[in-house]
Amino acid sequence: MTRFSRTNNLTGWIVFAIAFITYALTVERTASFWDCGEFIACAFKLQVPHPPGAPFFLLIGRIFSLFAMGDLLQVAYWINMVSVLSSAFTILFLFWTITLLVRKLVAKNDEELTQADTLLVMGAGIVGALAYTWSDSFWFSAVEAEVYGLSSFFTAIVIWAVFKWERIQDPATENRWLILIAYLVGLSIGVHLLNLVTIPALALVYYFKKYQKVSVFGGIMAFVGGLVVLGIINSGIIPGLPSVAGKFEIFFVNTLGLPYKSGVIFFIILFIGALIWGIRFSQKKGNVLLNTSLLSLAFVLIGYASYLMVLVRAEYNPPINENNPNDVLSFVSYLKREQYGSRPLLYGPSFVSRPVSQKRGAPMYRKQDGKYVIYDYRPEYEYEPGANMLLPRMYSTQPGHPQLYMQMTGLAEGQKPTMSHNLSFMFSYQIGHMYWRYFLWNFVGRESDEEGAGNMTPWDVSTKYPEPIAHNKAHDNYYMLPFLLGLFGIVICYFRQKRDLLVLGLLFILTGVALVVYLNSPPTEPRERDYIYVGSFYIFCIWIGYGVIAIADAISKFVKSGTARAGVATALGLVAPVIMGTKGWDNHNRDHRYHSVDFAKNLLNSCAPNAILFTGGDNDTFPLWYVQEVEGFRTDVRVCNLSLLGTDWYIDQMKRKTYLSEALPISLDKNNYAFGKNDIVPFYEIPSVKAGINLKEYLGLVKQENKAIQVPLTSGDMTSILPSSVLFLPVDAEAVKKMNIIKSDLVPFVSDSISWTIGKGDLYKSDLIMLDIIASNDWKRPIYFSSTLGGSSYLNLKEYMQLEGYAYRLLPVKVPGASDGYVNADVMYNNLMTKMFWRELDNPNTYYDNTYLGSPVATARIAFLRLTGQLIADGRKEEAKKAIERSLTTMPDKSIPYDQFSANFIGPLFDLGETKKALEIAETMATRADEVLTWAKNNSTTRRRDSNVYLYIMQVIVQECRDAKQEAAAKKYEAIFQKHLAAFNMYGGGQ
Repeated sequence: MTRFSRTNNLTGWIVFAIAFITYALTVERTASFWDCGEFIACAFKLQVPHPPGAPFFLLIGRIFSLFAMGDLLQVAYWINMVSVLSSAFTILFLFWTITLLVRKLVAKNDEELTQADTLLVMGAGIVGALAYTWSDSFWFSAVEAEVYGLSSFFTAIVIWAVFKWERIQDPATENRWLILIAYLVGLSIGVHLLNLVTIPALALVYYFKKYQKVSVFGGIMAFVGGLVVLGIINSGIIPGLPSVAGKFEIFFVNTLGLPYKSGVIFFIILFIGALIWGIRFSQKKGNVLLNTSLLSLAFVLIGYASYLMVLVRAEYNPPINENNPNDVLSFVSYLKREQYGSRPLLYGPSFVSRPVSQKRGAPMYRKQDGKYVIYDYRPEYEYEPGANMLLPRMYSTQPGHPQLYMQMTGLAEGQKPTMSHNLSFMFSYQIGHMYWRYFLWNFVGRESDEEGAGNMTPWDVSTKYPEPIAHNKAHDNYYMLPFLLGLFGIVICYFRQKRDLLVLGLLFILTGVALVVYLNSPPTEPRERDYIYVGSFYIFCIWIGYGVIAIADAISKFVKSGTARAGVATALGLVAPVIMGTKGWDNHNRDHRYHSVDFAKNLLNSCAPNAILFTGGDNDTFPLWYVQEVEGFRTDVRVCNLSLLGTDWYIDQMKRKTYLSEALPISLDKNNYAFGKNDIVPFYEIPSVKAGINLKEYLGLVKQENKAIQVPLTSGDMTSILPSSVLFLPVDAEAVKKMNIIKSDLVPFVSDSISWTIGKGDLYKSDLIMLDIIASNDWKRPIYFSSTLGGSSYLNLKEYMQLEGYAYRLLPVKVPGASDGYVNADVMYNNLMTKMFWRELDNPNTYYDNTYLGSPVATARIAFLRLTGQLIADGRKEEAKKAIERSLTTMPDKSIPYDQFSANFIGPLFDLGETKKALEIAETMATRADEVLTWAKNNSTTRRRDSNVYLYIMQVIVQECRDAKQEAAAKKYEAIFQKHLAAFNMYGGGQ
């Protein structure tokens, strides 16, 4: 081993240590929001997460969970450490990749490298690797149990291995490296598919090494060859092989009458036998290329075999078993992510296109009586002539999306988008807002962590930002230094290594802009998506490493000594990553952040024993899955995710016992809720039941597929309808009274039935199953609705709902006028004051991003506000004081800034005689609102994002002060309010 190799290895491990320590100190100690709770729960018990799954990540996570040594509270931390370790290894291989590439610029053998050369190469590697270590998006993924840290590791090691292979001269050795690369690619499939997009660019490395005479045509063909390999893996292997196995299975079972799995077993034996024969044949014939190709295919398949875990675990039907891919046919659907639908790429409809007909697509099978029976066909829609267009960028018809498309592009109602509109939307929003903005976050600066926040530049240093932005932990200005260093690196790469620039440039495009085009983002996303594009940020950090060489060249006239020049260039280059690290530490440090889990526990503790809890999307449900599956917390509560309740496999799971929770009372049969059946139950009023229909009788008719409540579809099939906008449900009043579930002052209002107007809208399958659960339950089990649900999820039953914390309980008693439910002060006070968890919410050093400051904090503040209001109304002022004091001390402004809900605490504080505290909050919020609105006048983004919120806050402050007879304060704040109201030309807080 040469001196350079020893230095290279040692320095690489030092950089690895820096990255590892960074991530280990800032890692989240428990489950984060979004997918992390689901992944941790699925890794801990090897369950089946959402498609297409990440089985290799789960297997690694399961191994790491064993380090918890039986302490269930430490499981999440150790699975988070998978990302910490794999991200640190990503930095290690990035360092070695940079030193491999930069060594070409020196143009010397390792033995010939001088001390100055070595120092310069090491400096380039250190600067580039540390820039990625402390880059915003990568650091975010490195400290939580998501797949992107491990996925980045596979991207890094594959890129490093390809450039390592490029330096090898021995043919036998280099072929072994190709097989290793194939194996790594196969393993990466079991984590995430993003790093497959690197294959076409890396094919150029193969071409440049293997062919002495290179040409533009040859380069294009090599790139196309890489695309073919990508297509073979992405379509031919991942879903392709299971699809062919599925056809064998259907033939063997349905035609030959053999048992289930016989066709799959035969196909596996046949395919593996053919592959082994091919490898032996190529070996005998001495065909090295064929032999290496077949061995590479075999090792891709060995890596891909981690997906067998999905089939095996789904067969055991664990509590989390999304899509239930327990046979090869459902497994193919799982791999293809068919439940999410598809997005048009090169040709398809736009959001104004309307289908004119529907034809049968691929058949869908299910097991029945020893056969695979077709129960439906996937619908394929045909559109009117001229409805489809090239490169359809504006395609989504989801609620609100058409309006956003029109707003962003200036389209009029009913106007068809042209190619000009398409390209405008793609460049301004999809590339500009959803990629370039993220790129600048990482290498230029970030305004804040508010949703849709923009960038910061060096000339923003003199800008006076309002306090909520200036004091935001994600308010980071890198003074464009990393960006400029990367540009310098691109220039030096262009002049000295055009081939490497071409390879790296294609990698940058494929993992950046090409992904933007492929993913075809809708006009709004539930959260920022910067983590998708970390591959392109990785490549840019290689150029940042090259930037050190550019600095060394630039100062060569002033610093003659090679060693001194390398040291100065490295020191100057290090300024960029050091600024990134120091600026980014506070908004990436998740140490002492626990509220994602505490929020889940608080929601579960809002429920009575053995409850049924309806929840919404990811952040409503995944933390609950984590605390139940991993920590074993409140497993008596059955969490029922309405986003999944419209799928037959999830309904089946709800119909069986899980842990301490009995099966849900669902009367409908499998045939009533199979895929394609009752997905939408249209409203079609029947005059004879216009006044109302008995819910139990109606569900019985749906179950029987009674013609009395069915209408024909254009396809000729019959579908059930909702025949009335009014539903009623009989109630055994005496039995309910004996249950002691109604507060005493409401018992006289219990009647023999409940009746409500559900509305004239169509029912979705999830609504139908919810109604079935409510009707079949007969009030035997408590039924709750999370307070975070959207309005339509409550089925217009709010007047029959009692707020008990973070959840509404459905009860057979109506409080007129309680459009947002009514508060049971006794139950809710006990829940909020004695059963809730608030770890570290009062710690100003703990970082809470927009996800935490949104629904979790809003839910808590609204709950305390509702409770305080009810206690005051009941004359229980001492308890009201304790409740409001708990809210203000648990979530103080210093750690959880006051929001629009906090303004509503001012009135109750006045009512409770806490005038000083009320005026302090009013002054703090009014000053902040004045700053933001003053600044927003010249900032269109913030004007749109924040102005309504802060105008509402000012309006509430003025009204509360006026109601409390605080005339001086009211006059002062009224002047501020009117000033900004006039400036924004808004009336009543509206735009």
